[in-house]
Amino acid sequence: MTPHRPLAIGLTPLETRRHVVLHVADRAEELGYSAVYVAEGWGHDVSVLLAEIAMRTERIRIGTGVLNVWGRSAASIAMLATSLSDLSGGRFVLGLGAGSPQLAEGLHGVAFRSPVHRVGSVTREVRNLLDGGRLTSTIPGGSSPLKLAVRPTSDVPIQLAALGTNAVRLCGELADAWYPFLLPLSGLADKIPVLKEGAARSRSERSIPKICPGVPAAISSDPDVARKLASWWITFYLTRMGPLYGNLLRDLGFAGAVGAVLAADKSLDAAGMPESAEVLIDELTVSGNAETARAGVDRWYAAGAEMPVVVLPPNRSVEELDHALEALRPI
Repeated sequence: MTPHRPLAIGLTPLETRRHVVLHVADRAEELGYSAVYVAEGWGHDVSVLLAEIAMRTERIRIGTGVLNVWGRSAASIAMLATSLSDLSGGRFVLGLGAGSPQLAEGLHGVAFRSPVHRVGSVTREVRNLLDGGRLTSTIPGGSSPLKLAVRPTSDVPIQLAALGTNAVRLCGELADAWYPFLLPLSGLADKIPVLKEGAARSRSERSIPKICPGVPAAISSDPDVARKLASWWITFYLTRMGPLYGNLLRDLGFAGAVGAVLAADKSLDAAGMPESAEVLIDELTVSGNAETARAGVDRWYAAGAEMPVVVLPPNRSVEELDHALEALRPI
């Protein structure tokens, strides 16, 4: 990889081992990564984990990658952001996203309706509160709207996870950074004009958000292990995480590959990726040994990424995770 380019590390909600999350954050800072993002799902409260990380690191940026907009009010999100920004010395990035119907309804008991609208309304309210404004979405005839008693001492960047056209346009309008996860490499360039459309309709003069795609990592010195891990990433997100990713890939011209994955044995424990779907490995992951994985990251920079976020696989040994971190370490 070309030296001195920002590169971040991400962890999914499936990584529920607290000691592993903290270890990865420590190693990421030691190795020179620019940021580490921890997602929240149905396990640990991400704000508590990030508070621990903030207290044991000094340089690396930390962030929610991502926090869903169903489990907290805009005010509680703004307070979380203020506290973590203060605790980290201004290193905190607030990543927000719509999550999934299962997360909204199955865990938080909130109907998953109009997710793009929900992301937009929460983002606007959080930004307003962080800027010192009073709550705007109040109950008619209720108590007077409040503002935060404590504001962050430095700006808190807001990063939005977005894949669909409307969501990407909203990101361009409201966010400081864009974090599309599992977007095909070849689809990145077509989304950038949509970001620009969103930025153009913003009332403030703003450049487009920083482009920070989340890319699953499948790195091993053993090519069979790497390919099996890449196959797991793709199969899991196409078969276990609802229709979003499959629909996106179909819209971008990968209908045949998606169909092949869905038709195959969902475990794919020994067979690996169906031959007709192997294009998805190159499109969606950075995989292989250290050399080929670094080349894969280079392709994301060439496609327009400003800070790729290499997302580590869950439930792997610390030794495997350390190998991946070492393989891609910024030079």
